[in-house]
Amino acid sequence: MAVYRLCVTTGSYLKAGTLDNIYATLVGTCGESPKQRLDRVGRDFASGSVQKYKVRCAAELGEILLLRLHKERFAFFCKDPWYCSRVSVTAPDGTVTHFPSYQWIEGYCTVELRPGTARTICQDSLPLLLDHRKRELQARQECYRWKIYAPGFPRMVDVSSFEEMESDKKFALTKTVPCADPDDNSGNRYLPGFPMKVDIPSLLHMEPNIRYSATKTASLIFNALPASLGMKIRGLLDRRGSWKKLDDIRNIFWCHKTFTTEYVTEHWCEDSFFGYQYLNGVNPVMLHCLSSLPSKLPVTNDMVASLLGPGTCLQTELERGHIFLADYWILAEAPVHCINGLQQYVAAPLCLLWLNPQGVLLPLAIQLSQTPGPESPIFLPTDCELDWLLAKTWVRNSEFLVHENNTHFLCTHLLCEAFSMATLRQLPLCHPVYKLLLPHTRYTLQVNTIARATLLNPEGLVDKVTSIGRRGLIYLMSTGLAHFTYTDFCLPDSLRARGVLNIPNYHYRDDGLKIWAAIERFVSEIVSYYYPSDASVQQDSELQAWVGEIFAQAFLSRENSGFPSRLCTPGELVKYLTAIIFNCSAQHAAVNSGQHDFGAWMPNAPSSMRQPPPQTKGNTTMKSYLDTLPEVNTTCSNLLLFWLVSQEPKDQRPLGTYPDEHFTEEAPQKSIAAFQNCLAQISRDIRERNESLELPYAYLDPPLIENSVSI
Repeated sequence: MAVYRLCVTTGSYLKAGTLDNIYATLVGTCGESPKQRLDRVGRDFASGSVQKYKVRCAAELGEILLLRLHKERFAFFCKDPWYCSRVSVTAPDGTVTHFPSYQWIEGYCTVELRPGTARTICQDSLPLLLDHRKRELQARQECYRWKIYAPGFPRMVDVSSFEEMESDKKFALTKTVPCADPDDNSGNRYLPGFPMKVDIPSLLHMEPNIRYSATKTASLIFNALPASLGMKIRGLLDRRGSWKKLDDIRNIFWCHKTFTTEYVTEHWCEDSFFGYQYLNGVNPVMLHCLSSLPSKLPVTNDMVASLLGPGTCLQTELERGHIFLADYWILAEAPVHCINGLQQYVAAPLCLLWLNPQGVLLPLAIQLSQTPGPESPIFLPTDCELDWLLAKTWVRNSEFLVHENNTHFLCTHLLCEAFSMATLRQLPLCHPVYKLLLPHTRYTLQVNTIARATLLNPEGLVDKVTSIGRRGLIYLMSTGLAHFTYTDFCLPDSLRARGVLNIPNYHYRDDGLKIWAAIERFVSEIVSYYYPSDASVQQDSELQAWVGEIFAQAFLSRENSGFPSRLCTPGELVKYLTAIIFNCSAQHAAVNSGQHDFGAWMPNAPSSMRQPPPQTKGNTTMKSYLDTLPEVNTTCSNLLLFWLVSQEPKDQRPLGTYPDEHFTEEAPQKSIAAFQNCLAQISRDIRERNESLELPYAYLDPPLIENSVSI
C-alpha cells in the first residue's frame, strides 16, 4: 500500500470555499490511483484553508504527471464554486510535486492539473501529456473566440461565447485562464455613475476567472458614485450651454483635487507648461525632431526671430536638433459629430516647438490645418493673447482625441486584449511564456468588455462627449493601427526614431527606459532558462502559433508593420516579450493614470470644440473662447470618466508582484526576486528625484504601476 499526502490550499477570497464534494485522482508514469474523496473531520475547503489528505494506492505510481480534481454535487445545495489556489503532493519517497491552480472551478466537472514545472511542447514526449496540451487548448479556443468589432480594428474577444458555455456543459476539461483572484464570482454589474443608461447582459456571463473581483467591482462603483451624484444634485450633468466664466470650472471637482490638478489650473496657459506636457503629460509620444521644416508648415525665420533671440536663427536651431514637431495629420479626415444636437468641429494642427538654451520646450508656431494658405494662418506667441490661447486650446483638443483613442485605448487596451486572447488560445498553462504573461493579462478582457458596452456603444459616452463620436473613433483607431509599427511599440526604438533621446527633463523617457531595462533583464533570464538555443525557439510550435495569431489578429497580417509573424532566436523572443509586458503595465500607467490630473481643468483637455478653427487672427474674445469650449454637461460627463479611470480600483497588483506561484522552479523564482529588487531601486531613485521637482512625475513609479491593463 502506497500513501500519497495531498495539501490543498483554498483561496482566501470571499466565497472561495465550497460545500461540494471534491475527489482526487493521481496519474503517474506507472499507473493511476483510484478516485478518492478528500474528506476529513470538520469543514473541508473553507475560504483560506490549507488542509491535508491522504490518497492510498495499491502500488507506487512513479513520477506524478497529472492531478485530477473532481467536483461533484453535495446533497441538494445549488452549484457552489470553489477557488483552488494550489495542491502539493508528497510521494511515499518524500518527493514533493506542486500543482498550481489559481482558478475558480464552477459546476460539476473534472479539472486536470499538471505539475508547476514549466515545459515547452518540445520537452514533452509522453502521449498522455501531449494529448493533455492539445485538449486544453481546444477547450480554450472553444471558450475564447475572436470577434471583428469594426473593419481595421484589432480583433477582440467574443463575449457571446461565454453565454454559450453557460448552457453547454460538455466542456469538462480544465478551464485554465488568467486568474482574476475574485472575492466572489457572482457576475458583474454595469458601472453606475455614468450619465447614460447601459445594459450589459453579456457581462453577467463573463468567464469567472476573468471577471472583476467583488472588491474591484465595489471599488469601481464607490469611486464613481460620489462624484456623479454630486454633479447630478448640482444639476451639472443636465445643464446645457456655455460656461459663464473659466473660474466656474474649478468647482466641478471641489473635493477631488490633487497637487497636479491645482498646478495645471494655475499654469495651463503658460507656454512652458504647454511644452512640458509633450514630455511628461498623458501623451508623451508625439514629438519628432526635425532637421528641416515640412512644406506643409511654411514657418519663416522672420516669424520666430524675436522668440529665438540674437545669435541664432531657425535654420541653426534645426541643425542643432532643437526644433520639434507634433503633427496631428490623422485628424484631417476624421468625421465630425453632433453633441446636444449641435455640430462639433475638429482640427488637424501642426505644432512647432523649440528647445531653448535653458532646456525648456516652448511652442513656436501653430497651424490648425494640414494645408497652408490664407484661411489657415500660422499662430505665434507674439499674436494677441486670446488668439494664441485659442490656437493652443485647439492643439490640446487634438491631443485629447489622439491620446484617448490611439495612444491610450488602441495601443494599450486593445492590443493588450489581443495579447491576452492569443495567450489563452495558443499556450497551455504549463508553457513558460504563459506563466510569464499571465499576471500581465489580469482583468484586461473584463475592462475592455465594460469599455465597449459603456463608452463605445452607440449613444455611449464617446458619442456624448467627443467631437468625433463613435464613427470618428472607429476611423481614428483603424487609421492609427494601419500606421502603427513595431518601432512605435518598442520604447527604446521609438525614442531613437523620434530623435528625442537628448531632451532634458523628459521624465517619461528616463523612467520608462529604466523600467524597460529591468523587464528586459528579467525576461532574458526566463527565456535563457527555457530556450537555450535558436532551435528551441524555432521548434516550439505553440510559441510560433501564438506569435502568428497575434500578427494576424492584432496587426491584421500587415507586413509593413514590422511586427514579427515568427520568432527565430531567443533574442527576438526577449524583445517581443519585454515590449508586451512594458505596454501592458508601464505604458498603460503612463498614458492612463494622469488623465484626471491633466484633464480636470477642462480647457487643458477639451473633448470637443463647438466653433470651427479660426481662419483669421484678431477676432477672439473671452466670450467666443468660452463658446468654443464644450458645454457644461459635456464637460462634466467627460470629467467623470477622467476621474474614474485615473483611480485604480482596489485589488491591485503592482508591477513585479506575483503572489500566485505559477513558476515553481528555483531559477525563475530567483529571477522574480531580482526583478522586484531592481524595481524597488528604480522607485527609490524616482522618489528622490521628485523631491527636487516643481511638479513631480510619479506615473512610472513601479509601486503605482499595475501589472496589467485593468482599468
